[in-house]
Amino acid sequence: MTDNAHQALRISERAEEMPLSPIRKLAPLATDAVKRGLKVYHLNIGQPDLPSPQAGLEALKHIDRTTLEYSPSQGFLSYREKLTGYYAKYNISLSPDDIIITAGGSEAVLFAFLTCLNPGDEIIMPEPGYANYKSFAIAAGARIRTIATTIEEGFSLPKVEEFEKLINDRTRAIMICNPNNPTGYLYTRREMNQIRDLVKRYNLYLFSDEVYREFIYTGSPYISAFHLEGIEQHVILIDSVSKRYSECGIRIGALVTKNKAVREAVMKFCQARLSPPLLGQIVAEASMDEGPQYAMDCYEEYVERRKCLIDGLNRIPGVYSPIPMGAFYTVARLPVDDAEKFCAWCLTDFAYEGQTLMMAPASGFYVTPGSGIDEVRIAYVLNIDDLNRALVVLQKALEAYPGRREV
Repeated sequence: MTDNAHQALRISERAEEMPLSPIRKLAPLATDAVKRGLKVYHLNIGQPDLPSPQAGLEALKHIDRTTLEYSPSQGFLSYREKLTGYYAKYNISLSPDDIIITAGGSEAVLFAFLTCLNPGDEIIMPEPGYANYKSFAIAAGARIRTIATTIEEGFSLPKVEEFEKLINDRTRAIMICNPNNPTGYLYTRREMNQIRDLVKRYNLYLFSDEVYREFIYTGSPYISAFHLEGIEQHVILIDSVSKRYSECGIRIGALVTKNKAVREAVMKFCQARLSPPLLGQIVAEASMDEGPQYAMDCYEEYVERRKCLIDGLNRIPGVYSPIPMGAFYTVARLPVDDAEKFCAWCLTDFAYEGQTLMMAPASGFYVTPGSGIDEVRIAYVLNIDDLNRALVVLQKALEAYPGRREV
């Protein structure tokens, strides 16, 4: 037997580089806390607790197929036709052919990167940003370069010159999430026009994740990337039903673009993975028949939760959160030495009246090392009573934490 037979098999450099999810990496600690009998308030993950549309649930209960077959690789035509009507309500004019159904918004991002980027190509993205964009870029062999936004300025975009400093021969795209995950920031018309002008000037793709468009809490209008004139062929929109219908588990998203060459290339990846989820499409299509009251009820609930959380956070000594204008997240600064250590400590060493809480360390949403070290992302996806209790637990935890930093 050779010496090689005793050596450990290697994993890829890509796998080594792939980060753990800041949203889920502490999950084993939360599981252990529950085993110890603690009540854990999950503020770490954007899993809405609101009911899914009854129309979708009924469709799932009454599936009349005798065979659960493959669906078309681009998704059911009937569903894509319905989606054109949905987008039309937002003044986005599409044909069914412009829409490709994916296994969640995540697959849409991955396929967009694989289709539009070569290994070594660069994407410019504001940070903090959704952590999995970095993971998908690593899978595609691409590199994310970041524009810093700050909690002091409410995570607004810097001037266009800061973007242009990063543009070079390898730059291929700008990536935005609007409204933003993790900050809840909503891009202004000025900022969207600034991005449009960069895309035109440097001939870039614009990847625009717009899965939170239903949740905007300001009088400012929702500006889709498809509303920007002159870059229609550059835009690749990412969408999902996970948040607007509280249907994270059915894994139905969409990649939307008017660029025919991109669509034809994306379809190669779609055919390679065969088809998007059959049952998920059935549920998602039926959910679109739910009346407008469903969306209004969800919206009003998140408005109340946002007020509860942000008011409560800013009443805790040393804590600061700007007011998020969209989605259902906020990034808050805590008076701690290291937010990741604090989040882990809450699950391993702390309890208040049999309760503790789980948050996502915000450093995982930054690409720049050392950024967001004292920040957390909090999802206001719990009911008001649980949010209020979680805020009490957070204040007690901060008072007891050995690494508290006085401010």
